[in-house]
Amino acid sequence: VQLQASGGGLVRPGGSLRLSCAASGHTTRFRYMTWFRQAPGNEREFVGSIAVSGGTTHYADSVKGRFTISKDNAKNTVYVQMNALRPEDTATYYCAASSSVILSSLRTQSAYAYWGRGTQVTVSS
Repeated sequence: VQLQASGGGLVRPGGSLRLSCAASGHTTRFRYMTWFRQAPGNEREFVGSIAVSGGTTHYADSVKGRFTISKDNAKNTVYVQMNALRPEDTATYYCAASSSVILSSLRTQSAYAYWGRGTQVTVSS
């Protein structure tokens, strides 16, 4: 299974972007699909996650209320709608998937066996 993230770009503060993560196989094989991000000089951090079966979402406090993760199982794709973007949201965004991760480990990178290449998001005026 391969994951392909897309949709990044340059946006002004306060603007919006929608990132997509398309899986080469059925996403229903996964328990959770998750977005992480990594800014230059920083460690990769958890952004948010969605349960593939039920659709329950979990978010980092830094994006809660601004980012929304959704899924389209028919298209084997997960999205993150990012609104009210801030310069501190600038990062490379990665999608990851796991068929075995448990709720308490959603923020743990080593819990994910599948990773996509990142897509760059730059928030700047």
